[in-house]
Amino acid sequence: MRVKDFMSKPVMVVREDTTLEEIARMMLDNNIGCVPVVDTTGKISGVITESDFAAKDKGLPFSTFRAPQLLGRWMSQEGVERIYDAARSMTAKEIMNRRVATVTEDQSAQDVVELMLKFDVNRIPVVREGVPVGMVSRHDLLRLMVREMRGEESK
Repeated sequence: MRVKDFMSKPVMVVREDTTLEEIARMMLDNNIGCVPVVDTTGKISGVITESDFAAKDKGLPFSTFRAPQLLGRWMSQEGVERIYDAARSMTAKEIMNRRVATVTEDQSAQDVVELMLKFDVNRIPVVREGVPVGMVSRHDLLRLMVREMRGEESK
């Protein structure tokens, strides 16, 4: 089975200059966990996932100590609201993950699973000549399993 047979489409994208507030609103309104970021030519330049809006445990430079970081800023206990408030005007380009695993419509489900494992991601953009045309999530793989099981039952 090819990616085009089970990918979610159409895919919602954001431009590099879209603010984080707009992105968060779009993700919440459309119940999506990831948006590809596109450059001025419409080609994928990064992705933003819902986990990018959450705190991460990061190592301090030149130290073995780790501390929480949110949207690229070190957190103090009372600083979460202040960081979110300041981040509303940040752009996609400032926090997007530039290391993006992608697949094409003609690749296999096996290729998707291998990339998800290799890059430890839950969603992979589907591109045609670098332009996002769909998305494959672990949820899509669940649907693929049910579809395959139904196909077996009908034989």
